[in-house]
Amino acid sequence: MYNLVGASFIFNTKLLKGLSRTGRIACATFYMSFHKRNLPHLYFSEGFYFVTYRLANSIPIDKLRLLKSFEDKNWDFEQFYEVFQKYDLLMNSSFTNINYLLQNELADICKHSILFPDGKDFKLICYTIMPNHIHLVFELLPGNKGISNIMRAIKGISAKRCNEYLNSKGKVWQDESFDRWIRNDKELYFTIRYVLLNPVTAGLVKVWSGWRNTYCHPAYLIL
Repeated sequence: MYNLVGASFIFNTKLLKGLSRTGRIACATFYMSFHKRNLPHLYFSEGFYFVTYRLANSIPIDKLRLLKSFEDKNWDFEQFYEVFQKYDLLMNSSFTNINYLLQNELADICKHSILFPDGKDFKLICYTIMPNHIHLVFELLPGNKGISNIMRAIKGISAKRCNEYLNSKGKVWQDESFDRWIRNDKELYFTIRYVLLNPVTAGLVKVWSGWRNTYCHPAYLIL
């Protein structure tokens, strides 16, 4: 367990033993890195990822401080899910007026930025664009440029175009994204389900397919 603020650890081409996506023990050679800023990040060069990023200042800092659970911990999926629901509830709460992703034009800009690395750096599994945040699941492809660079490009391109549309120069996205490396098929299933049902959970629609800004790859459609 790491507990160092601002620390970065790189493990180059380590032979790691772990669970494969089918749940079987497997050996794989890949790159892994750990970084901690305000949120812990565990980066692998392959596998499935669940990423959430939100608009700048979409959660008041006093509310965010109530979540002490986002310190670096080795969560299993049940622990992660319990904590993440609290975080997501803050984003879905009505105390913030920062919700301009409800505008179709801005949501479409975000869609295009997500689709840009699809087939190059990752295989897109699903996403949903909420009023003030985005949930995204993808599988990294060989030769990808890494999670940090992928998310920097997605957020950078969409921020530039959103500001152009709004005729503003303000900060669009919160600096950090929340990411989790998906450990196995069970976790992948429940993560996809969580993403697709998020607009329903938030009370925006009655059925997941009624939300304009949700997508799921046909091969992973579980609802």
